[in-house]
Amino acid sequence: MTLSEISTLIYNGLIYFVLAFFIFFIGKKIYQLVHRDISLKQELVIKDNLAFTLSHLGYLSGLLIIIGGSIIGPSEGLVNDVIDILSYGVLGIILLNLSIIISDKIILRHFSIKKEIIEDKNVGVGVIEGAISIGSGLIIFGAISGEGYSLLHGIISTLIFWAIGQVVLIITTRVYNMITSYNIHKHLEEDNFAVGIGYAGALIAISIIIKFGISGVFEDWTDVVYEAGAEILIGLLLLPLMRYLTDKILLPGANLTEEIINQEKPNIGASLIEGFAYIGGAILLTWCL
Repeated sequence: MTLSEISTLIYNGLIYFVLAFFIFFIGKKIYQLVHRDISLKQELVIKDNLAFTLSHLGYLSGLLIIIGGSIIGPSEGLVNDVIDILSYGVLGIILLNLSIIISDKIILRHFSIKKEIIEDKNVGVGVIEGAISIGSGLIIFGAISGEGYSLLHGIISTLIFWAIGQVVLIITTRVYNMITSYNIHKHLEEDNFAVGIGYAGALIAISIIIKFGISGVFEDWTDVVYEAGAEILIGLLLLPLMRYLTDKILLPGANLTEEIINQEKPNIGASLIEGFAYIGGAILLTWCL
């Protein structure tokens, strides 16, 4: 590599870095606009609200993942790269905030998210809200990296993949509720942090698999749908398997349900092992497929 090429690489990299900060700034402003009745300073500094901190940290993490998806990939020239980064970055921010609204209205519809996080400081709900943001960020990352032949085509495919991802997250909630012998939302409303951790792990795990299924260069809708659909189905089947293995291998001599909901003080450690099992299984699956 010549000195001129190295200089160009560094110059372009600095521009991408500045753009990343600009998009991050826009993402924060949009979040504050959507949640204009919530004071970040009040919740993060004055009230020391851990539930809100986890939720907000999840949003910032999802935002960072989206920015990464808009930047990485082969260069198409500085001007085209800048257009793509700004276009997909802003689109990703909009979709991320829509994901949070959808989760509030559908996935966590059984109670008021604002009341649980802001008023009750419910850490279990906060960690799930954060996990949904991270999961949606992963899905949007995969959708952006699967962009097609033109900017318009890429935006359309991103919207479609994002919508599919949201449907799968909703289905995952149903599946997770089926494989647990307790009512998730009931125990979440009772401030059971352990229930929230396991649930959050399941949502992030399936998002990792969705990202894997829709990532890459877009070529043909049929191939992408079949391939991603098969991988997502395997991922959904993985959830009960990993919960079973957690009971039998990772928590020998203990029952996961007993540890999480039938004790005076829920076993946070057991729920962390459960969440790890889901996420670890998902990562292992993407390595094997």
